[in-house]
Amino acid sequence: MSKFPEGFLWGGATAANQFEGGWDADGKGVSSSDCCTRGSREVPRMVTYKTKEGEVKADLMFAMNAPEGAEFGCFDGYDYPSHDGIDFYHHYKEDIALFGEMGFKTFRMSINWTRLFPNGDELEPNQAGVEFYRSVFTELRKYNIEPLVTLSHYETPVGLTNKWNSWADRRTIDCFVHYATTCFKEYHTLVKYWLTFNEINCIGMSGWMAAGIPTNDLAVIEKAKLHQLIASALTVKAAHEIDPGLMVGNMIGYGHTYPNTCHPDDNLKQLQSQVSIDFFSDVQAKGYYPKNILRQYEKKGIDIGLTAEDEKILAEGTVDFITFSYYMSSVVTADPKILATQSGNLLTGGVRNPYLKASDWGWQIDPEGLRSSLLYFYSRYQKPLMVVENGLGAIDKVEEDGSVHDSYRIDYLRSHIEEMGKAIEEDGVDLIGYTPWGCIDLVSASTGEMAKRYGFIYVDYQDDGTGEGARSRKDSFYWYQKVIATNGEDLA
Repeated sequence: MSKFPEGFLWGGATAANQFEGGWDADGKGVSSSDCCTRGSREVPRMVTYKTKEGEVKADLMFAMNAPEGAEFGCFDGYDYPSHDGIDFYHHYKEDIALFGEMGFKTFRMSINWTRLFPNGDELEPNQAGVEFYRSVFTELRKYNIEPLVTLSHYETPVGLTNKWNSWADRRTIDCFVHYATTCFKEYHTLVKYWLTFNEINCIGMSGWMAAGIPTNDLAVIEKAKLHQLIASALTVKAAHEIDPGLMVGNMIGYGHTYPNTCHPDDNLKQLQSQVSIDFFSDVQAKGYYPKNILRQYEKKGIDIGLTAEDEKILAEGTVDFITFSYYMSSVVTADPKILATQSGNLLTGGVRNPYLKASDWGWQIDPEGLRSSLLYFYSRYQKPLMVVENGLGAIDKVEEDGSVHDSYRIDYLRSHIEEMGKAIEEDGVDLIGYTPWGCIDLVSASTGEMAKRYGFIYVDYQDDGTGEGARSRKDSFYWYQKVIATNGEDLA
């Protein structure tokens, strides 16, 4: 008997800005991701804009503080990888057929807000965009694949950024809820499972990537957090009013965190790190701002503008299930000497874990940390869980016969699936789905490159602009096909 429940949602995950392409096709507007340049492990991604004086400039995506009056957009002479992605816009039938061949039960994708509402604040949607996604969802249903749809996956209409600084302004709440409500009305017979904001907690890492805000100023970010959380709650309420059968979840960027030692200072550091992550899922799943977070605002002199009406909305709009991404764990320490001489995972910081290996991009691999994460989330919230991102970014070699022997990817995924099975069977976790990231090769969000590949399906596009976009099956394609067919029993 399988450890995984009957009807378990095996699948894969993508995001519109990383694979869809067609960035200006059929009336689509400019999104925040469309303004992000290609980078690499050595070269950071940038965001382009025009100053009040008319000068075109670029600023760091992860450490951005653009000048007042900057107008964001796309300009000649820059390489924007989201503009083409892997051209799912024109290849969706071919790609979905491959997902069907693998046996997918679900497919996680996102809707690009600006394909439906080009500037973000229109009253009526762009009908060509509406029909494109209807066609995609219908094609998925043809293969009995359940769509799992993220409403906001690192994309905000640049029109709202240029108009009033996007999520820093409360007016964006109404724009988003109107967009979400439109989606529910148009697609509720085709899509049951929805997510509001992808990795909503990553707004503190990059205000631009997560919210289209050209600053990492703490007071601005904290207000934007509130606005997104209110929008999430209103979106849940709207979905249930339109169709009580709809299920709306959140999505947290997560990595289990260990204290470096059992020294009390390291333990406190780990708890503080955990509290900052728990904040988002606490608000979305429990329906209120934790008092300790409000106390921190008070001490820092930050007024986020939380009202009694906001508190009522948050309480009434809690999510139906919890989802999260998991790629790695991290280690934290309070010891300044260790911090000065060590570096941990590239994105999560901290210090190196001596018990773990790392990927080519410096992300330490920790399958047991996934089991710990599942146990933690389920014991805290007692809601169904999905792991909606997990995978290994690596450089794949195409052999002369066109094959890709990615045993390293299979090893990574096998070890994580084994730990999910333990969490279900031994820890009693209610895990209902698993969608490994980048099931088809796509553009990396952090670096903007194609060379960092995750997929079961190889896509012939290269960072230098070469390649015809042909799709081919890697060894992992056939392995995952077998995993799904046996409901997680045959991992060999």
